Order: sequence, then structure tokens, then C-alpha cells
Amino acid sequence: MSAFPGSPRVLKGGIVLLDPDQFTLLPNGIIVLQYNPDTLSRTLKIKGAEEGGDRSEALRLTGPPVETIKLDAEIDATDQLEAGDATTLQFGIAPQLAALETIVYPASSTLQNNFNLAQQGVLEIMPMLAPFTLFVWSASRIAPVRITELSITEEAFDPALNPLRAKVSLGLRVLTIDDLEFSDKSGSLYMAYQRQKENLAGKFQGGTFSALGISGIS
Repeated sequence: MSAFPGSPRVLKGGIVLLDPDQFTLLPNGIIVLQYNPDTLSRTLKIKGAEEGGDRSEALRLTGPPVETIKLDAEIDATDQLEAGDATTLQFGIAPQLAALETIVYPASSTLQNNFNLAQQGVLEIMPMLAPFTLFVWSASRIAPVRITELSITEEAFDPALNPLRAKVSLGLRVLTIDDLEFSDKSGSLYMAYQRQKENLAGKFQGGTFSALGISGIS
């Protein structure tokens, strides 16, 4: 029981993995961050008209900005070990780390199938599809993303050298309508993300000219 019964329940951030063809949840396709990171860095690279172009194009946008997200998450086996969790006792946090790592690996079955096709003389094999990845950071921020960077620092080990504590650095790129098909589920997921931003922006109460020390724009 919580020592502070009146305190709000803290939600967790995480990653949801969908089948890229059917957009159904993959087995074990929800990866919840054990501890929310203290900071989350976002960078938006604006897609605008080229410098030196026509002056009439100066304010035009050519598409949604390229948004990148970076965060550091911690994974620790302490709580599971205290609870006597059998998997953690045997493997430490290796299963959690592997669940993250395998997002960016093509499935071994696909690699084997492609090899078999190559042995049969198939000339062209399509690039392998990764899971369709959603980054969830509250109900108001659910973004389709591609993992662009994954760095893992293992910091403690058990006698069998299973990792017990690690820091995971994630780099994500939000997939926009420029990357996805507008008319299918992937595009609708992005559009929902952008519309939520617009809804939040509509709740912002703008300032006044007097706060800027001016009476208006003439």
C-alpha cells in the first residue's frame, strides 16, 4: 500500500509494437519503461522554403517538421529480485534489454527465409520490415516513430554475468505523413498525433501587446 494514498498514480512511458501489415499488436508488443526518464529532449527541424528562393515562398512550409526525440531510461532488477521473480533470478534484466534490441533486428526467421530464396536463385528480395513502432508518452502524445539510435550501458552484473542494472539511451524520429501512406492506418496514427498538438495549442491563452511593452503593430 502506498504511504501517500492521496497521491496520483504515475503513468509510465513506453513503446507499442504493431504488425506493419495488419496493424495488430505483436506478441509481447508493449514495452513499458520501468522508470520514467527525468528529461525528454525533442528537436524539430522545420521544412520550409529554401533560402535565397522566391520571396513569395518565405513563409511556406513544405511539410511537417522532422521531429526527433531523445531520452535515457533506467532498468534495474532490484524490485524483481526482492520479489523472487524466477526469470530475473535466472537472467537478470537481459530479457528486457533483448526486447528493446530485437526491435531493430530483422527476425531470424526472415533472414533464414531470404537465404533460402537466394539459394533458389531469386534475384530480388525486398528489404525486411521492422515492427511499426509507437512511442507513448501519455494519452496526449502517441507518435509513430522509427528508432534511430539505441545505446545500452550495463552497470551491474550477477555472478553469472547477467546484467542487473542498465541505462538505455533511445533516439527516435517521428514518422510524419511524408513518410507514411496518408490513406492507411499508419497515416491516421500520425494525423491523430498532429491533431492532438493542435488541440493543445488551442487551449493556450495568448498574451497581450502590453506584456510586450508595445501598444500594437502598425
